[in-house]
Amino acid sequence: MNARVRDGALGTFAVLAVAAVWELYKALGPAEGWLVGETRLLPRTTDLAMPHVWDMVARLADPLTAAPGSVPLAVAVLQACAFSFGIAVLSWVLGVLVGLLLALVMSRVRIAESAILPLVILSQTVPLIALAPLVKGWGSKLDLGAFEWTGWMSVAVIASYLAFFPVAVGALRGLQSPDAIHRDLMHAYGAGWWTTLVRLRLPASVPYLLPALRLAAANSVVGTVVAEVSTGLPGGVGRMILEFASFASGDPAKPWAPLFGAVLLGLVVAGLVGLLALPLARFRRAEVVA
Repeated sequence: MNARVRDGALGTFAVLAVAAVWELYKALGPAEGWLVGETRLLPRTTDLAMPHVWDMVARLADPLTAAPGSVPLAVAVLQACAFSFGIAVLSWVLGVLVGLLLALVMSRVRIAESAILPLVILSQTVPLIALAPLVKGWGSKLDLGAFEWTGWMSVAVIASYLAFFPVAVGALRGLQSPDAIHRDLMHAYGAGWWTTLVRLRLPASVPYLLPALRLAAANSVVGTVVAEVSTGLPGGVGRMILEFASFASGDPAKPWAPLFGAVLLGLVVAGLVGLLALPLARFRRAEVVA
């Protein structure tokens, strides 16, 4: 419990430190930033470029628009985050299933590891923003009878593309982590591959898998936001970031609201995934960074 309180205090301190550095640079930095030739190394410190932290926070309580009965900006952001949350969770589940399946295949067949692992690594070099329109186009052409492929499904598939990678690599490392003496002992007992998998390899993979699952959760949020922007899917926080960018010149604090929402979404998803560590605590003798 003390460790959780300490981690929470450190997280709060980190947020306050970022806000303090923001305000300090705004107070002391040059109004037009710092240019070296045509390259801007430091941003402008004007109110349009860098609104005060308290202005951004206060803007959350103001109405979304000037129309009568408009909901507060914070409520609109939370609604958009709720929409993106469902897609991010689904993409995380898809990514975890694909990653675990690949890890099982690679750990079972050595030649499969040599063939698949380079492709898994190479897949992450493809820019997601370039892949998103292709996946959306492929999805719209699917003919599955009465089943209709919708835009949010394309976003979930695109986001799972980022989520599966850390799970595949982390699970593979974990499944291969048992010492030879432990594997030989299972073999001496006459245990088959499935029994060895359940009794030895899966428990041994937990310290490797939990960090990979948290990283996959963060990737699923990033993938969801980027895919919403790339495909133009309405209703999510990614589309809200794109739409609010146009208000930067007249209402500079407003575009920051969906950014705060995306950060909150990432923390919530990562926190929920962190709860998986509670029932698996007896297997977490040492956690290995994925």
